[in-house]
Amino acid sequence: MKITILNGDMAQGSSDFSNYLEKLAEKFQENHTVHLFRLNEMNIHYCVGCWNCWWKTPGRCTIQDDADQVLSSVINSDFIIFASPIIAGFTSSVLKKIHDRFVGLVHPYVIIKNEECHHKKRYDKYPDFGLLLEKEADTDDEDLKIIDEIYDRFALNFHCEKKYTKIITDTKIEDIIDETCNH
Repeated sequence: MKITILNGDMAQGSSDFSNYLEKLAEKFQENHTVHLFRLNEMNIHYCVGCWNCWWKTPGRCTIQDDADQVLSSVINSDFIIFASPIIAGFTSSVLKKIHDRFVGLVHPYVIIKNEECHHKKRYDKYPDFGLLLEKEADTDDEDLKIIDEIYDRFALNFHCEKKYTKIITDTKIEDIIDETCNH
């Protein structure tokens, strides 16, 4: 199984959150191929909405940065883990930044799905995903519900399934591995 972990931790250097993800990646690597991206250490620009990834260079962003290697890993994976501490009630800006760049991985053409307009698939297969979060001191149930619903919508638009949302302080690494590998 090919697994891509997108670490949205904004902390410089070592943190409990990033250490958790490093341990998780090590455990996965015992039986799987894993790509762990520490997004805050990468040169990733914001999507500028030029839509070149749809029309001029289908499936490829024209911005020259490190997002290409992330997007290539994502679309060639069997499973993605979006991971982020919650900051001001949502995932980190660096995770949102790469998430926005996924737009080129779908077609600009629209289909009707669940009585809504959604982009057509560009590829035959899209990886399912899980969401790993770390609460901040004032994270409440509404914050978690909003994040969960936005990633549910992402799953619908990305033609995949969200398999879980977990808080790292409440979840053992072995449980994440089981839920990821038994999807």
